[in-house]
Amino acid sequence: MARYAAFGAGRMGRGIAIAFAYAGHSIALIDSRRRDGAAAARLRAEAYTEIRQSLEILAQLGAMDMGAVDTIAARVHWVEAADAPAALANADMVFEGVPETLEAKREALAEIGGHCRAEAVVTSTTSSILVTQLAPLVVHAERFLNLHWLNPAYLIPVVELSTHPGTSADAITRTRAAMEAIGKLPVVCGVAPGYIVPRLQALVMNEAARMIEEGVATAEEIDRATRFGLGLRFAAIGVVEFIDFGGADILHHASREMAGSIDPVRYAAPPVIGRMMEEGRLGLKTGAGFYDYRGRDVAAYRRDVLARTLAQVWDAGLWRPPAEDTLT
Repeated sequence: MARYAAFGAGRMGRGIAIAFAYAGHSIALIDSRRRDGAAAARLRAEAYTEIRQSLEILAQLGAMDMGAVDTIAARVHWVEAADAPAALANADMVFEGVPETLEAKREALAEIGGHCRAEAVVTSTTSSILVTQLAPLVVHAERFLNLHWLNPAYLIPVVELSTHPGTSADAITRTRAAMEAIGKLPVVCGVAPGYIVPRLQALVMNEAARMIEEGVATAEEIDRATRFGLGLRFAAIGVVEFIDFGGADILHHASREMAGSIDPVRYAAPPVIGRMMEEGRLGLKTGAGFYDYRGRDVAAYRRDVLARTLAQVWDAGLWRPPAEDTLT
């Protein structure tokens, strides 16, 4: 029996199953609903087809050998709803991935809680329901947290952990370790709608849609700018690191200007930027910002940022060798 279980056999459950199977682990992919024989067989076939197709695409892209597809897919063990109790009882960690309604979560967490061992860690993959709303529905809330995977779950490294006040340190440590063991990069955030990535990307996507609506630029031009401008930069340097690198004063002045010319609410800088301006904590240029740079080799750090950025431009195929002298 598998030590890991994905409860819910939809897109997210399948992605999580691939992530663990790729990393060498057996995982139970549990159908959360009881179905008649024909419906259960159709869902099982659909799930395995999607899993195999995803693995085959990775192989076609050179990320793995095609010969490994069968081996990896075989690590995913399909479990019908009737057999869920046994699979849940054996799991060290369960990933709930049923539809995004409180009622569906309530039913799923009750089923999981009724069969899991007391020491098993239970996580919800919800993207919209707060961990504090779900914790009261869990039998042993101290071993519960939200674990938000970014699609495709088997491809994107970051997973966002959102804990409630009662989440034990052991549950956090074990979840972090499990994620790191399969090649993920766990980040922890508090009880907040949208976690980190969805909260940031929603603002960007809405603003892109507004620019199209306002006739500022076409969809194609915006996508070109975000892929090779915004995207390349923020793939090389974190958003908060970027504030410090350029200076909080740059963000302060840019926000003031756009608040005046575009929208006073959307572009208003948060109070923390004003406080940093008053205190002279502007980032790298003053030795402290969101990060502390005192005692740091600033020249080496700047070189590192340039190296990271150059690597992104290089990988995108956009770096050109220096031009030779030409006669005009």
